Amino acid sequence: MIEQTFQTPPERTGGALEGITVIELCGARGHFMGKLMGDMGARVIKIEPLGGAMERQIAPFMHDDPHPDRSLFFWAHNTSKESLEINIEAPEGQEVIKKLTATADVLLEDFEPGYLPSIGLSYEDLSYGNERLIMTSLTAFGQDGPYRDYKSTDLVALAMGGIMHSCGYDDLPGSPPIRPSGDHGNKIASHYGLMGTLAALFNRHFSGKGQYIDASVHEACNSTTEHALPTYLYEGENVFRQTGRHHSTTPTPKTLCKTADGRYLIVFQLFNNLNSWLSLVGWMAEAGMAEDLQEEKYKDMARGGSRGMRAATDTTDSDHAFEVVRRFIASQTSEDIYRGAQRLKFPWGQVRSPEENLFDPHFAEDRQMFADIPHPEIGEGVSIKYVGRPYRFTESPWDAFRAPLVGEHTKSILSNDIGYTEEDLNALATNGIISY
Repeated sequence: MIEQTFQTPPERTGGALEGITVIELCGARGHFMGKLMGDMGARVIKIEPLGGAMERQIAPFMHDDPHPDRSLFFWAHNTSKESLEINIEAPEGQEVIKKLTATADVLLEDFEPGYLPSIGLSYEDLSYGNERLIMTSLTAFGQDGPYRDYKSTDLVALAMGGIMHSCGYDDLPGSPPIRPSGDHGNKIASHYGLMGTLAALFNRHFSGKGQYIDASVHEACNSTTEHALPTYLYEGENVFRQTGRHHSTTPTPKTLCKTADGRYLIVFQLFNNLNSWLSLVGWMAEAGMAEDLQEEKYKDMARGGSRGMRAATDTTDSDHAFEVVRRFIASQTSEDIYRGAQRLKFPWGQVRSPEENLFDPHFAEDRQMFADIPHPEIGEGVSIKYVGRPYRFTESPWDAFRAPLVGEHTKSILSNDIGYTEEDLNALATNGIISY
């Protein structure tokens, strides 16, 4: 047996969740919950099967090296955690989980319904003797109901949750629904699971008792379909997909506009009010491209505001106005249009690539959104840039450290947290319960 050198997690003080201990038994569906809690200062112990979590096999890999400690997907979703590599299907592994949860605050898991109870790790089993324990189970369709045992993936969650119904094109006849970019279903579900967990922690502060949280990916996704459900419930109408803009029950102007340099802008609220309309037409007139938009009828439309535009049945004039604006936009660069529109208080925005945001001084320098996280296992002084701070605390700093290596903290957790001796560890390793 080769003993792996492990790192001691860095000392962290002052995080919003400082003092909270989390046991995480999650895969791709729920591991984002643990990451968010860890980045906010909680101590997160990630339980991994022997050989490491399946998510460690997901590409891309650092330097294209398909190694469980080089998965960028795993890195991105598992910062600020410790790794305990253990077989929880063995009685000895289950005993370890029970000992850890005896003093933990939160347990996060995303196994199929009924799995943990079947091996003696139900909420009742784990909270016995620790009534302050909060356990959040994030499953596809919930712990009960006819769909309880149905299989699902991130893509299925986006489809059945209703999000894909609203995403697609209206300028390509017969075009099917499309999905947002990858892992959105899991991200949505993890955020809802996290909110429930934090609310339970808040409640425990007053009641002194923990509780069990049954979170469903399908229900989380279904709760984020904008106004699709309210529109059907209150108006009896189904929304339809529209290219590059919100779904609707009636056609809306095409807001995706191409610029002179081949990029795209999202354009909103032409007729929000008279003052903004006059400022836009004045800008266009300076470029000699206002055409007939200075006529009184367009001022009258602007006086009615966006509410009047939504109520209008004849959209001939508004459609024409939008086409004139579209031609103006097509004559300018994306940057000039974006900056100019924002100066006039129009909520227009560029369609940006990841690297454009990465090198934007607003995010990279002023907001310090991206974090350089040390990776000493790769080399001395090596740091990797991560998408970092989604929020800024004035009193409780956000602080992340790199994802753990497979089983990196197995020995330290079992020794320091539970009190296992070297002899105990060797016996567990010999019996195939742990690897370290």
